[in-house]
Amino acid sequence: MRGHGDPHQTGLVRAHAASHARVGPGRTVDRLAREAYEREVLRPGATLAEGAGHRARPEEPDPERTCFERDRDRVVHSTAFRRLAGKTQVVVHPTDHQRTRLTHALEVAQIATSIARGVGVNATLADAIALGHDCGHGPGGHASEDAFDAFVPGGFDHGPWGADVSLADLNLCAETLDGIRNHSWSRPAPTTVEGEIVSWADRIAYCAHDLEDAVHAGIVAADEIPAVVAEVAGRTRREQLGHFVRAVVRAVEEHGEVGMAADSAAALASLRAFNYERIYVRPESLAQSHAVVRVLQALVEHFAARPDALPATVVRTDDHVRDAVTYVAGMTDRFAFDLAVRDLGWDAALLPHPAER
Repeated sequence: MRGHGDPHQTGLVRAHAASHARVGPGRTVDRLAREAYEREVLRPGATLAEGAGHRARPEEPDPERTCFERDRDRVVHSTAFRRLAGKTQVVVHPTDHQRTRLTHALEVAQIATSIARGVGVNATLADAIALGHDCGHGPGGHASEDAFDAFVPGGFDHGPWGADVSLADLNLCAETLDGIRNHSWSRPAPTTVEGEIVSWADRIAYCAHDLEDAVHAGIVAADEIPAVVAEVAGRTRREQLGHFVRAVVRAVEEHGEVGMAADSAAALASLRAFNYERIYVRPESLAQSHAVVRVLQALVEHFAARPDALPATVVRTDDHVRDAVTYVAGMTDRFAFDLAVRDLGWDAALLPHPAER
C-alpha cells in the first residue's frame, strides 16, 4: 500500500521492491528548455510555443509545460472529450470492435503527430487540435448536425461549436481553437501548418477506419473497394494509413506546404466516395440518421420550452433555444435516448436501432 524502500533512510519511496531504473546526471526539462528546443529543432513555418500562449483570458505560464502541452492536457481531462466515448462515429450502438468519437479522435491524433514529427513542425499543437477536433459533435453522429441546423442561425457546425461552446471554458490557445474550428475542408483554412495537418489526418483516419469497421461488420468486402485505392494505397487500414501519412510528408518536403500528390489524393477521394455510397448513405444508415434527427429535435424543443429543467451546469443565456441545443449537443447517445423515453415518453421503438447488414 505504501510502496517500497525506507523513506526515513533515503527520502525515497519506490513503486517496486526490486526497482533499478536510474538516470544519469542532467537537468529536468522545464517549459523554457522545451521552448528553446522547439526554436532550435522545428523548421521554419512551424508554430512555436511561447509562454502562456495567446489566450482570450490571460494566464501565467506553466512552469513545466508549454502552452500547447497545457492545451492538450486540458482537452484530455475535459468533460466534452470524455463524453466522446459515448458518441457515435458512424454506427449508432456500435459493437465493441467499432469506433466511437473518442477512438476516432485518438486515431486522428496519432496520424497528425506522425505527420507533424515527420515534417518537423509542432507535434504537440497538432495533437491538441486533433484530440479536440470533434468535441463539438452531438449524439448520434453527423445526423446531429442536421437535427440542430433547424435551431442555430446559419446552421450547426461541429467545428466552430466545439471551439466556441463545448471547449470554451478551457481557455485554449488561439492556435488550438483555430485548428479545431476549421478542421473540416468546407471551413476556411486553418492559420497554422499544424491545423492543416489535422485537416488531412481527420480525413485519412475516418476513410480508413470507417472502411475497416464496415468490412468487419460484413457491410462491404475488402475486395470491393475501388481499384485505384487498392493499387495506390492498399486494401487494409494499415497499408492505407502508411501510404497516406507518407504521402503528406513527401508533399511537404517537395512543395513546402501541406497536401498530397495527385495520385494519392485521388485514391483518398475515391475511398471517401466509396464509403459514402456503401456505408454512410445506405438505407440502413439513413434510417438511423432520420431516427436520430427526430429524437434530438424533440429533446431540444422540450428543453427550449422548459428552461428551468436544464441542469445548473448549463450556462444560461437569454436564448432558451440555444441553451437547449448546448445541453442536448453535449449528451452521449445513451443519455439522450434514455432521456427521451423517460422525460418525453418517447416510444423506444422509434429510437435509433443498430443498423443491420
